Amino acid sequence: MENLDYVNRVIAQFLTARRSHSFYGAPNDVNLDIVSVPFTFPFMKLSLRGEYALRALLVLGLHYNEPVVRIQTISQQQNIPKRFLEQILNDLKSAGLVQSKRGVSGGYRLARKPEEITLAAVVRHIEGALAPVSCVSERYYEKCSCPDESRCAIRSVMKEIRDAVVKIAERVTIAELCERYERLQTHPTVALDYVI
Repeated sequence: MENLDYVNRVIAQFLTARRSHSFYGAPNDVNLDIVSVPFTFPFMKLSLRGEYALRALLVLGLHYNEPVVRIQTISQQQNIPKRFLEQILNDLKSAGLVQSKRGVSGGYRLARKPEEITLAAVVRHIEGALAPVSCVSERYYEKCSCPDESRCAIRSVMKEIRDAVVKIAERVTIAELCERYERLQTHPTVALDYVI
């Protein structure tokens, strides 16, 4: 939660700088708030495919000591369309995260121990870079269009966001996700519904 608070503070600082036009390269007479679409961070939201992948891995983690889990079980427990789930599980199989067994008694299981699979590995495989912009990505770096990366205030904030997200995603494993699931069954939290 502390890291999430940090990310929220960094985003708030960025938005404040954006509104005051104090970031690198913005002329003082340009009104950046005239855009009708609100400024959002689409990279901070998993795609449906990414969310379903994590939910499927959660079920497999919870049933790690069983030989296999039927795809129908995962589909029903997590309310994931079976055909879409098949595609996702095949993708996770190609990444070496799950194994499959064919036949009547077939299904899927984790290819590694739950404590060896990080959220970062899953999200990177399904979504790509964890970085909000490509010029701060360590694995998927691409030069951006700003005049000088070393002096770009936006890039420096995006790097802080990337570092915070990576720190959490590299630390949290499927095993920890399973522990949180078990804990939340007896002590549910209030659903978060807010906009930064």
